[in-house]
Amino acid sequence: MTQSRENAEANSFAEAFEASLNFKTPEQGDLLKGQIVSISGDDAFVSYGGPSEAVMATAELEGLDVGDTVEGTVVKTSPEIRISRKMIKGKASLDALRQMYENHLPVEGKVTGRNKGGFDVSVSGLRAFCPLSQIALGKIENPDTFLNQTYDFRVTEMSDDGRRIVVSRAALMKEAAQQRAEETRSRIVPGAELTGRVKTITPFGAFVDLGGVDGLLHVSEMSRRRVTDPKEVVTVGQEVNVKVIKVDNDGKRISLSMKDAEPDPWSDVADRYPAGTQFTGRIVRSTDFGYFVEVEPGLDGLVHLSQLPFGVKPGDDTVQIGSTVSGWVREVDPSRKRLSLSLREVATNDPWESASQKYAIGKVVEGTVDHTGAPGVFVQLEPGLTGLIPNSELGGAEHPEGERLMVRVMSIDPSRKRISLSHEAARAAVEREEYNKFMEERGEAEGKSAMALAFERAMGKRS
Repeated sequence: MTQSRENAEANSFAEAFEASLNFKTPEQGDLLKGQIVSISGDDAFVSYGGPSEAVMATAELEGLDVGDTVEGTVVKTSPEIRISRKMIKGKASLDALRQMYENHLPVEGKVTGRNKGGFDVSVSGLRAFCPLSQIALGKIENPDTFLNQTYDFRVTEMSDDGRRIVVSRAALMKEAAQQRAEETRSRIVPGAELTGRVKTITPFGAFVDLGGVDGLLHVSEMSRRRVTDPKEVVTVGQEVNVKVIKVDNDGKRISLSMKDAEPDPWSDVADRYPAGTQFTGRIVRSTDFGYFVEVEPGLDGLVHLSQLPFGVKPGDDTVQIGSTVSGWVREVDPSRKRLSLSLREVATNDPWESASQKYAIGKVVEGTVDHTGAPGVFVQLEPGLTGLIPNSELGGAEHPEGERLMVRVMSIDPSRKRISLSHEAARAAVEREEYNKFMEERGEAEGKSAMALAFERAMGKRS
């Protein structure tokens, strides 16, 4: 059995030796076809029937793996046989180029000159033509920038005699873009955070290239602060981090957001702006019912017309768009993202709890005219506490908003938050107080008491 094995090994060696004698070493430009036997780092090893494997760059496998068949052009013969799926500079036969053409393999060429309608391209010593429209994707601003540059091309036309060879760089770029787009689309799902580059800017937003796929970054999604011009936030070519918020129309319509990456100012607004907190902000827009004020980026509050400073009317210079105003927070509702503001001082606690003690019936106090309505004039006695002067207690005079007015408390009902006031009674009380003061001063001068003077006055009236 040992003798039999030795004979078999001898025969196998003899066959291999004989095959090696008949083996023709590949030359540069030859097309080799073989099986991938192993991959190590940047190199893949291909068995093609020679005494050793040929070597190909792993980057050129394009998805092929061990066991797959691959075909390439010999680009180097020493110290190893190196093949490539694309042609590179060096002498190559017309047949080899035709093989590349028929197998749709890329070739390497150098742009050597310009001519009418395109460029002269040298492909391994062979002259080819690249139309202007095929040198790149999109609009060509300066064709001269391509001169003396080396690129990968695809042979798109080739005559039998090789005198007409047409190549295209754009075809390869388009294929690469499509491949990148497919890879990108698999990652474009709602909630995904991606990096893109601003491609174009429009009045309503910007289109962002996510890697062969464009998404729309609407102006309302650029920042939590109010943005009126997209150019204030982004520039063409700028790299931006975006979040996918919606994918429609089978992936053809992609909506993006940048503001989701910013902290949400509404998350802790109740802690930072409780009722009664003072603020300073900028008026960003107006409506029929009030003004929206940007308290901080992404946080707008409403100042209702009824909360404008006393005497200020809509349209006044102090409440124009862009004006800076200061005031107080009236109410905050984080769940509905609503912030109610006032440019008048607001109460930090409930003033009605002690209203009966502070505003006893008959007491004369000074208040500010808040507004006028059908039943009369509403007067603010302090922030959060307003009373009514009925028309019958006004004395016929008009009182503009913001006027300081003396009033007398006629009745008070804290449970219903109602105070009835009188301007006439307050005026009479003031006059009476002034008269009494006058009589006291006169009595002191004449040595009589105020009561005696009043008695004399009363007797005089009777006679």
